[in-house]
Amino acid sequence: MKVVVVGSGGREHALAQVLGRTAEVVVTPGNAGIPGSTPVPVEELVADGSVDLVVVGPEQPLVDGLADRLRAQGVRVFGPGADGARLEGSKAFMKELLAAARIPTARFGVFEDEEDALAFLRALPGPYVVKTDGLAAGKGVLVTADLAEAEADVRDKLSGTAFGDAGRRVVVEEYLSGPEVSVFAVCDGERTVCLPPAQDFKRVGDGDEGPNTGGMGAWSPLPFAPEDLAQQVAETFIEPTLAELRSRGIDYRGVLYAGLMLTSDGPKLLEYNVRFGDPDSQVVLVRMESDLAELLSAAADGDLRTVDAPFFSDQTAVLVVAASEGYPVSPRTGDRIEGVDDAEGVDGASVLFAGVTVDGTGSLVTSGGRVLNVIGTGADAAEARTRAYDALSHVTWPGMHHRADIAAPEPTISQELSRR
Repeated sequence: MKVVVVGSGGREHALAQVLGRTAEVVVTPGNAGIPGSTPVPVEELVADGSVDLVVVGPEQPLVDGLADRLRAQGVRVFGPGADGARLEGSKAFMKELLAAARIPTARFGVFEDEEDALAFLRALPGPYVVKTDGLAAGKGVLVTADLAEAEADVRDKLSGTAFGDAGRRVVVEEYLSGPEVSVFAVCDGERTVCLPPAQDFKRVGDGDEGPNTGGMGAWSPLPFAPEDLAQQVAETFIEPTLAELRSRGIDYRGVLYAGLMLTSDGPKLLEYNVRFGDPDSQVVLVRMESDLAELLSAAADGDLRTVDAPFFSDQTAVLVVAASEGYPVSPRTGDRIEGVDDAEGVDGASVLFAGVTVDGTGSLVTSGGRVLNVIGTGADAAEARTRAYDALSHVTWPGMHHRADIAAPEPTISQELSRR
C-alpha cells in the first residue's frame, strides 16, 4: 500500500512512522526531519493513480475542501469534506449541531454584536470562556476569572483586532471544571472506533501558567480516566454526532477529535476537531500495535466492519514539546539545533520533528514555534517521563524552552484553564 500524509509537523511525523510499519509512506510537504518528505503537492502525487490512501493531517486543508477535491479525482481519502470540517472551522456551527444532537456540552451563546455578547458574559458566574468562531491554530480561546479581561477579549475579537475575520463571531460559554481529556474517534460515516484517551497540556508554562499554545506536552494512557471512557464517548458523543451529520447529508469519514471535560455530572464536550490532535495523538499512535493503514483505509471506504478493533501497548508514553524562544507569541527561527542524535540514543526515547528545516550548511535549524516532540515510553508514567526528559536534556539551541511538569507525579494538569 502507498500512503500520502499531508502536513509538516510532529503529528505528521508520527502518522508516517506508524503507517510506515505496513505501508510505503510519502509526506507532503513534510519537513527536513521526516523521512519521505517531498515538496510535491498532493494533487500531483496522486495523478498517476499509484496512491492507495491520502491521510490529511492539519485542519486548514480540510476546511478548504482538499478531501473533496481528491475524492472527485477518485482518490481514497481519510479526512472529512469541507461540510464536515465546519465542526472545527466554525465553533458556532459545532455548538449548534451539538444542541441539535443533544450532546452534553457547556451552556453557550454565539454573538456578532458586542453588546449582546457582553450582556451574556456578565450574566455568567465566572470564570469566563471566550472563543473565536473560526480557526486560530489552537490559540483562539481565553479562559479567565477576570471579567474585565474577558470583556476586553470579546471587544478585541469582534473588532478583528485579535484574529481578523476568524474572530468577528465569538462563542461565549459557561466554565466547566474537571480533568480534560482527548479521545480520537475514527469514523466511517456511520460507525466509529474510539482510540484510548490522552491528555495534553496547553499553557506555555509550568503549573499551567501563561498563554495557550498548540500544546506543550501529552501523555497516555490516563490512570484517572474511567475504563469504559472510550465506549461512553462513542455512544454519547460520536454516534449521535454522526447521525446528525448524516441527517444533513454529510458523510463524515475521518477523525473526530473529542475534547472532553470529565465533570462531576459526567463527561461534557468542550469541542470537536476534525483531525488528529497535536501533540496528544502522538502518544496514542506510538502505542498502537495494530495496522493503522488498514484501519484508516476501512474508514475511508465507509466500512469499519471489515477490520478488527485496533489494539495498543500497555506501556505509557509521555511527550514533551521543545519550543523556540518567543513561542507562542513571536517565535524566533533559524537557530541551530544540537544533540538530536544523542537524544534518540536514550533507551525508550524517540524524537519527532515539527518546526525544523536545514540551513545552507546542511545543519538542522528551527523554523517554527514548536520544534521537536520528545517522547519517552516505559512501563509506567514515571519511567516514560524520566526517559523523555533524559532525552530532552541532550537537545539544545539558543532560547529553547519546554515545560518541566508534563505528566508529573502530582500534575497541575490544564484541566481548568487550558481549553482551546
